[in-house]
Amino acid sequence: GTEGAPAVVARRPAPDGAPTVLLYAHHDVQPPGDAGTWETDPFEPTERDGRLYGRGAADDKAGVVAHLGALRALLEIGDLPVGVTVFVEGEEEIGSPTFLPFLTQHRDLLAADVIVVADSSNWKIGVPALTTSLRGLVDCEVEVAVLDHAVHSGMFGGPVLDAVTLLARLITTLHDDAGNVAVPGLATADEPTVDYAEADFRADSSLLDGTVLAGEGSIAGRLWTKPAIAVIGLDAPSVAHASNTLTPRATAKLSVRLAPGQDPAAAMAALRTHLESHAPFGARVTVRDGEQGKPFLAPADSEAMRAARWAFATSWGTDPVDIGIGGSIPFIADLLEVFPDAAILVTGVEDPDSRAHGANESVHL
Repeated sequence: GTEGAPAVVARRPAPDGAPTVLLYAHHDVQPPGDAGTWETDPFEPTERDGRLYGRGAADDKAGVVAHLGALRALLEIGDLPVGVTVFVEGEEEIGSPTFLPFLTQHRDLLAADVIVVADSSNWKIGVPALTTSLRGLVDCEVEVAVLDHAVHSGMFGGPVLDAVTLLARLITTLHDDAGNVAVPGLATADEPTVDYAEADFRADSSLLDGTVLAGEGSIAGRLWTKPAIAVIGLDAPSVAHASNTLTPRATAKLSVRLAPGQDPAAAMAALRTHLESHAPFGARVTVRDGEQGKPFLAPADSEAMRAARWAFATSWGTDPVDIGIGGSIPFIADLLEVFPDAAILVTGVEDPDSRAHGANESVHL
């Protein structure tokens, strides 16, 4: 079959006429990073103040445990009333490279009416959530060239601007003065119904005091339903190796998060058009396309969602909320491609303090 990290599939076929539910989670985790930043061994689960600490405790071994807990609860009151397939894969943290071939190859084994993805977060401790939107992603490299080779900055500086300055000028065209994305053709989706308090966002993001938030509209909207552009890499002479020369060329890597409803190919084309048409001082601009991931927008209502909301409200004693996530889960688009008629429910065990991918990752028990 497809050569990828090991995946586990377990199956109990549906009773006659009953639907099938696929329960998804992933067993792979992020590397722990610097061990010195962890208070306890990242691979030794440790309970402290009502939280369980360890790499993967939240993302996404908690998802595996949640599925097992649900099955155990159902089996205690009789047999399973629906068909159940448990699918635990091992490539999510590296972008699920063999996910689509695996789905296609084992389509009959994995086919389901409802797919429950346990790899997201709750709104807060004690308030459950359904994740109804995810942003998509495109990235690219943009190179600005102005000279055939480096030249003396004293002899030629003035009539010629160096490539780093020109690249910086090009990058500033990506946002307006308020910090809103200013690339024509990038979509915006509807404002979310719940908001993210500014004080919480400042604390969660480690924003420095005095820094003003960028963009307009609610914070949740800026995170979940609007595009965002970041410079995630820069190739230019380093400060340590600087000399009195005009740099002939410089390159930036741009990462663009896409609002739900945006086609990634159209977004890439819009980005390319913007960059090429804003070439500063006629400098040569070259754009190299990179990765693309589709956004996700759940239908506003479905039978599966109503069942999930009832279950959340009944078991938690509080109504669930619909949330978006600013990040991307590209494999959800793969699931929809192979199983277009399946209802996808995205939920999870994390909470805002879980620190998935960071040091001292944990889940509130």
